[in-house]
Amino acid sequence: MEEKRILVVDDDTELCQLLTEYLEPEGFGVVSAHDGESGLSQALSGQSDLVILDVMLPKANGFEVLHKIREASQVPVIMLTARGDDVDRIVGLEIGADDYLPKPFLARELVARIRAVLRRTRPETHEASCVSITLDDVTLVPDSRAVRVAGSPVRLTDAEFGVLHMLLANAGSVVARDDIYRQALGREFPPEDRSLAVHVSNLRRKLGAPQGGGTRIKAIRGEGYIYCRPEPTGALGEGSS
Repeated sequence: MEEKRILVVDDDTELCQLLTEYLEPEGFGVVSAHDGESGLSQALSGQSDLVILDVMLPKANGFEVLHKIREASQVPVIMLTARGDDVDRIVGLEIGADDYLPKPFLARELVARIRAVLRRTRPETHEASCVSITLDDVTLVPDSRAVRVAGSPVRLTDAEFGVLHMLLANAGSVVARDDIYRQALGREFPPEDRSLAVHVSNLRRKLGAPQGGGTRIKAIRGEGYIYCRPEPTGALGEGSS
């Protein structure tokens, strides 16, 4: 199996060294950058399979770096945030982070998050998974991880793509929140976690309103989410006097 290359962008050189010592025996190649500018340059070089990005960085903070990464690349990004700082987590997800991990963290949890994100970006091998899904003006192509709305491409993060794929594949039915976390995000639902709600909000914004009005994705309180099928037109009796 080809070694996956991880870029760690953090000004804490001791932490970078510890992560290198822990991740390399797990089968990852690790390189480090210690400021926002060099981190951005390396992230856009095309040589990394995943980026671990701290929020607090010299020269350019993590949000600035992530924004510029997303202008040019869909490389998966896991952000490191201060524990308890929900604002940083939500902002990171809104800009385009695939996941986040609050500091301090357990190394084995970081490895689990890395593997979950990389699994989601791994090319599909099952024949059925490569069949495109079209509903109204939205088309999703799993093998190329492409999404189009009315023929125009829409750029989604890996996490957003996974959530949309699951909801479209079950359009018209409620998909349980816990199932989305496990299957689309690759982890169990943690208490008070808002990342799924942010991913859904991003999807609504990026896909826009459906042609017939209304909403594409509806939250079902206490259950999960449903991708709404378009309302049929020309119903019997329409226009009758």
